Amino acid sequence: MNLKEIISSTDSYNFHSHTQFCDGRDTISDMASAAVDGGFTHFGFSPHSPLAIPSPCNMKLSDVDAYKALVAEADRRYAAACRFYTGMEIDYLNPSWGPASQLFADMGLDYAIGSVHFIRNRRGEYVDIDGHFDSFKQKMAKYFDNDIRYVVEEFYRASNEMLAAGGFDILGHFDKIAHNASCYRPGIEDEGWYIDLVNQYISNIIASGIVVEINTKAREQHGRFFPAERYWRRLVEAGVPIAVNSDAHYATRVNASRPEALSILKSLRNG
Repeated sequence: MNLKEIISSTDSYNFHSHTQFCDGRDTISDMASAAVDGGFTHFGFSPHSPLAIPSPCNMKLSDVDAYKALVAEADRRYAAACRFYTGMEIDYLNPSWGPASQLFADMGLDYAIGSVHFIRNRRGEYVDIDGHFDSFKQKMAKYFDNDIRYVVEEFYRASNEMLAAGGFDILGHFDKIAHNASCYRPGIEDEGWYIDLVNQYISNIIASGIVVEINTKAREQHGRFFPAERYWRRLVEAGVPIAVNSDAHYATRVNASRPEALSILKSLRNG
């Protein structure tokens, strides 16, 4: 699989989706059928990886073989119309657990997405800072003493650490913390220290040559992409390879808001 070649030659792909093996709501069979009906020619599954800590949203290590078998079955069934790939969205926790860990290298995956969903608080506890804002707000009080700057800085510290360690093919929703942080403190994305953090991370991303995901999952409900549109021009002008993924958790959303993102990208590239 040549990921960069695929994303540069066609728009009929999606490499970020979740099914029954993690927090997705539909089966691999249902998602595959929807992908074919939607005209995709390349479609990747990316369950949230097994973790070294408890998490209801992540797949079990014991399910990996079953997952791979079902993707292979879909690939055989629809070979004439669409290729299906076994990917994984691998959570970065620390230098001992993340996309670069040997555990994942030995799985024989077609590709990996590197993402940060968990960060450590000052007591060393890992806390999921993704998900609904109501839950995030409760966690801010319970685990982080309502210190939003600490949460944002720790998110980008872990993100830079993951980027340097490597072991993945696509960088997932690299400013995902922005949504909950902005709900918690409106305007935070315009504060100087926040802008500096993101710009430095983008500089590191550009230097790495990694494929960057534009994630369209939250566009319809929250009116935003990840990363935010304000950063797209810099990525495009630097020649960063970009994959537009829907992060679908439902079969009905395999192409949700992708056409809009692809259109904006086209305008930037032609401008």
